Amino acid sequence: MNSGPTPGERRPVGALEAEVLALLQSSRQGLTPGEVLEHLDSGLAYSTVVTVLSRMFDKGLLTRYKQGRAYAYAPVADTHGLTARRMRQVLESDSDREAVLARFVEELPSSDEQLLRQLLGDLGDLGDLGDLGDPGDPGEG
Repeated sequence: MNSGPTPGERRPVGALEAEVLALLQSSRQGLTPGEVLEHLDSGLAYSTVVTVLSRMFDKGLLTRYKQGRAYAYAPVADTHGLTARRMRQVLESDSDREAVLARFVEELPSSDEQLLRQLLGDLGDLGDLGDLGDPGDPGEG
């Protein structure tokens, strides 16, 4: 797939994760570290691939399941889903959600603001999802 950096050259921070994620997203099934290593064709050590996959799993980017003696790894979402997860994580890192969302919308180009309004309207057409309540809440049901 990618020849990677030349000997002695280091990858930019996050480049290997991005390469591994792209590979996993293009695969129809989860891949073991050995399969990832085989597809990357970059002279990496097996232990490096295991470490990268484990860290990506710990970050919530990947899911894994036993496949023989190894784990097979797969992305938790497609590219757009992962971007949405990152956006949500940033939103959740601030205590004033209303202010963050208001500023976010203020900063959007008008075409994106219209798209957001359309998407929110489409969700409203599906019924008030807020009425579903928390299944653990005794007041609901």
